[in-house]
Amino acid sequence: MNAIAVKNSVTLETLYEINESSEEQIKAAFSNAREGFQQLKKTTVKERVEALKKVRDVIYENREKIVDKVILETGKSRTDALVSEAMGVLDYADWLIANAPKILADEKAHTPISLMGKKSKIYHEALGVVLIIAPWNYPFNIAMVSILTALAAGNAVVFKPSEITPLNGLIEEMMSASPLLTSSVNVVYGSGITAQRLIDQRPAKIFFTGSARTGKKILSQAANYLIPVELELGGKDQMVVFDDVNIDRTVAGCLWGAMTNAGQSCTSVERVYVQRGIYQAFVDKLKEECAKLVLNAGDDGGADIGGITADFQLDIIRKQVEDARAAGASIIAGGEMLSGELPFYLPTIIENATTDMAVMSEETFGPVITVSPFTTEQEVIDESNNTEFGLSASVWSKDLVRADRVARALEVGAVSINNVMLTEGNPALPFGGTKQSGFGRVKGVEGLRGMTQSKAILVDKQSDKLEANWYPYTRAKYKLFSQFIEALFGNKGLQKWIKFAVSGIKLESESQKPRG
Repeated sequence: MNAIAVKNSVTLETLYEINESSEEQIKAAFSNAREGFQQLKKTTVKERVEALKKVRDVIYENREKIVDKVILETGKSRTDALVSEAMGVLDYADWLIANAPKILADEKAHTPISLMGKKSKIYHEALGVVLIIAPWNYPFNIAMVSILTALAAGNAVVFKPSEITPLNGLIEEMMSASPLLTSSVNVVYGSGITAQRLIDQRPAKIFFTGSARTGKKILSQAANYLIPVELELGGKDQMVVFDDVNIDRTVAGCLWGAMTNAGQSCTSVERVYVQRGIYQAFVDKLKEECAKLVLNAGDDGGADIGGITADFQLDIIRKQVEDARAAGASIIAGGEMLSGELPFYLPTIIENATTDMAVMSEETFGPVITVSPFTTEQEVIDESNNTEFGLSASVWSKDLVRADRVARALEVGAVSINNVMLTEGNPALPFGGTKQSGFGRVKGVEGLRGMTQSKAILVDKQSDKLEANWYPYTRAKYKLFSQFIEALFGNKGLQKWIKFAVSGIKLESESQKPRG
């Protein structure tokens, strides 16, 4: 059984080892999950919400412990870990607890006049055992948001964390607050090999967050089994800045949006487009404020930016910046490692980058932004949409009508206006992308119902009447159906309802006659 070393991402010290899960362990996890699902099927949404409250309270009580563990494995700054990991989960859990019963309740549906006397309903039912595969950049937040959503909807879960930041035992500890949920969540450790084996167990649905490259592999394997998949993949998020903004505030938003979690977020700002009237003033302020950022990890809350979690990601960042420099781009801030051997990459600002450079066309996933000037609204829309990604964006302008117009024109799944990465901060909003950024949504009504399957219900009364569309078909019935259709769809106003009533009565009467 292959051992995988989990390291302190800053010191590179081995914290512990996990083993690649065996076929037997994976089959056992699914067997346990299926048993757990049978228990969940007997519960109401209200009962599951009560169980979620216990987990939510344990997360709150252990938030500093969670932060400590996340920092060790990711290298995040302490404030990043507290706000994005612990607080983000608590906020979402509260929304889920308050709203899940209403969202998952049986719905009344419209019944057309042609089906008079009948009632229509929609049930939102659990899928079964779902597979959740989480990334290394937000190992607690993304894991818990997905797991809690699945459980609220009544699904059992098999969960595979990233082998880079598995948070060994932490998810299990949080779920142990509720016996019902403990038996319904099975954590399986390992690499991509384990993920492949998990898919072969044919879960009811797969929820994957990670790179586009891995997402395509998962989609391909799942297609063999016709397993539905939701993919939240990479981004190359744009920030569009018009010349009527407050420069100080907008620069502050830009820096946080680009550098939070050392830029290791799929929705980090990576491309900044600034209208020419304020371009130079904006760049000057951006460079000035960038120089003030504090890099550290294992801090007490005073550092702005932590380290780069994965060594292969550091290689990507360095290569993109060096290639841009060699191709003629101007590195006006950063562009190198912090002195020493620790994995800290200086916040980097690049001018004169072109679309043929990887730093403009590929996801960087690091503390790096490109800044480009634009003149007209249509120009910046066309330029910022010129990417294979479409996750999220931000638009900055005092003119909210213009900002809304541009937001509608951007080919992305979410837009923050005069703020940055804030759509993720509202649990009621769906989160997901377009194009190569994936499909499907998490959070909000759409995200919760994405963990369910809809069942259509039509209720009729018991009686001795036969339906008009049932056999036997006769020439007389055909003629009456034609009159019925003409009355229903070919007339308007009072005349429609009179003809409908007359033709309907005749058609129903004819339908009760036995075949002659």
